[in-house]
Amino acid sequence: MLPPEIASALAAAKLDSRQVADFIEATLDEDLAYGPDVTTDAIFDDTLTLQARMVARASGCLAGVPVAAAVPFVLAQKTGASTPQVAMRRQDGERVEPGDVILEITAGARTMLTAERTLLNLASQLSGVATAVAAYVDAIAAASGESGTTGTKARVRDTRKTIPGMRVLQKYAVRCGGGENHRMGLGDAALIKDNHIAAAGSLTAAVLAVRAYAPQIPLEVECDTLEQVREATNLGVGLILLDNMNPETMTKAVAIAAPHGVKTEASGGLTLRDAAATTASGVDYISVGALTHSAPILDLALDM
Repeated sequence: MLPPEIASALAAAKLDSRQVADFIEATLDEDLAYGPDVTTDAIFDDTLTLQARMVARASGCLAGVPVAAAVPFVLAQKTGASTPQVAMRRQDGERVEPGDVILEITAGARTMLTAERTLLNLASQLSGVATAVAAYVDAIAAASGESGTTGTKARVRDTRKTIPGMRVLQKYAVRCGGGENHRMGLGDAALIKDNHIAAAGSLTAAVLAVRAYAPQIPLEVECDTLEQVREATNLGVGLILLDNMNPETMTKAVAIAAPHGVKTEASGGLTLRDAAATTASGVDYISVGALTHSAPILDLALDM
C-alpha cells in the first residue's frame, strides 16, 4: 500500500497505484537480481536514518514525481524496513530551474541508498520526455504568435515508439509537458499505413475493410501524396496523417482536407527546428516519435 498522498497524486494523474507499484518493484528487481546492495549493506545497517532532497540540476518540466516518491515505500515494504517519509515539494507539469527541490525523503540508510538510482532513473526519464514535449509546445505557440497554447491550432502528439514496458508512464509524461496522446495501443484506434494499403490493394479497399470490421473505432489514414489525401477526404476519413511531406505540400493537403472537416497530422522525421514551418501549414497535430524514444533525461540529483 502506498501512502494516501502518493496514491492520490497517482490517481489524479490517471495512473493505477497497483500497476505503478508493480512496475517499480520490477525495476528494483533489476538492481537486486544478483543479491542485495552489497556496498550499502556492508557499510550501514538500517538503524541509521538519512535525509535527502531530489533537486533539479537543469531547467525542465517535471513528470513522474509521485512515481519517484513511491520507490522508497515499495522497497521498504519489499525488505521489511521501516516506513520512509516523503514530501513532494513540486508537482508534475511544473517547470523547474537548477537547485529547485522536488522531493524531500527521510528513510533508513539501506532503503535510501538502494532506492536512489531507481527513483532517479524514473523521474529523470519521464521528466526528460515532459521537457522535450514542453519545448515543442513553446515552439508551436511562438510560431502561432501566441504567448501560450490557447488559440494555437496545432497540438503536439506522441506515437507508439515508446520504451517497452513504459508506455503508460511515458504517455503520461507527454501530457505533463502539454502534449496530447495518440492511440495507446493497436485496438483503441485504427491507423491505416502504407503497408496496409499495399497489402489491401488500395487505400479505398483498406478503409472499407476497417469500417466493416470495426465501425465504432476512430480511423486515421496515412497519406504520402496529395492524390491519397483527396481519396481519403472523399471517403469521409476523419483524420489524415501526412507522412514525410514538406511544408508546402502539407499546406496543399490541409487546403484539400480542412474544408470537409477532415483533420490533419504531420509526421515523419520532424524536429524542433521544423515546428514553425509545420505549424504554419495549418495542420491540427504534429506527431513526434522522438519525444518518447529519444528524449534526453532531465538531470536530477539526490543530495543527502
